[in-house]
Amino acid sequence: MNMWIVLVLAALAAGASAQSCSCATMKWATCDGTPCQCTILVGANMKQTLKCDALIPKCFLMKAEMYRAKKGLDTRTIGGKPVETAFVDNDGIYDPDCENDGKFKAKQCNNTEECWCVNSAGVRRTDKGDKNLKCEKLVETYWVRLQLTHKPVDGEVDETKLKDAIANAINKRYAGFDKKFVDSIEYDKDSRMIVVDVKKPKGERKTDLTNMAYYMEKDVKVLPLFKDQEKFEPMVGTKKLEMEKILVYYVDEEAPTFTMKNLSGGIIAVIVVVVLAVVAGLLVLFLARRRQNQRYNKAQQREMDPM
Repeated sequence: MNMWIVLVLAALAAGASAQSCSCATMKWATCDGTPCQCTILVGANMKQTLKCDALIPKCFLMKAEMYRAKKGLDTRTIGGKPVETAFVDNDGIYDPDCENDGKFKAKQCNNTEECWCVNSAGVRRTDKGDKNLKCEKLVETYWVRLQLTHKPVDGEVDETKLKDAIANAINKRYAGFDKKFVDSIEYDKDSRMIVVDVKKPKGERKTDLTNMAYYMEKDVKVLPLFKDQEKFEPMVGTKKLEMEKILVYYVDEEAPTFTMKNLSGGIIAVIVVVVLAVVAGLLVLFLARRRQNQRYNKAQQREMDPM
């Protein structure tokens, strides 16, 4: 009988250990061992060790997503620019090169002959070039604008409580992200849009705003990266705000260096049409002035000619 009790207790202990050995911040992680160690596949037979008591670096997450996509596994399916130099991620995910600590390498090529420079969010901030392209350093994103739209709610949202509600929800959901970085919030009740500016001092390198923004983007798109599949739903008083849209703008410590060739064909076509219209207008004005001068000269000549 004592032997059976020992076996039962051992089984219960093993089950409890298996349950506690998991990665709260990465649902695709594989965890085992004592002490518990978690990894994720980022390539064929390539495992990345994770620190599951913090948000996983975005570079590792993107590599995992790309690998899973190649294997046919599940991945993801007021506002505007805060400043002129802000930009959004128009390229989507790619297979990035990461530093050992999870930071993006300044130059990315996506396993091709075409390369570009990125910021600390891994977002392209230059035109594309060949492998000789030089990226001197990884430029830090110090300001993220989160443009959120929530679903309709009964009654009005108390705007005076909105900033604290958003800051508390970010702090609770994203591994204790410091609320002090939630700088300002604007709200347009008609469009149900909340614009959240999250900033850190220039030169500060301990806090990664972009990891938090990436996790939130997944939550809002109902594709959470966390083991739990909850959503980002701030409580404003007694009202729960369920988000349905998100757009993220990045402001770097140095402005991006896109040139004319980065513009889409449609934008270039519009610019060309505008330039041609201006040139045509100037030409018409020139010809009209010329005709007017010719008429004036002829009239002057008649007055001077003797009768």
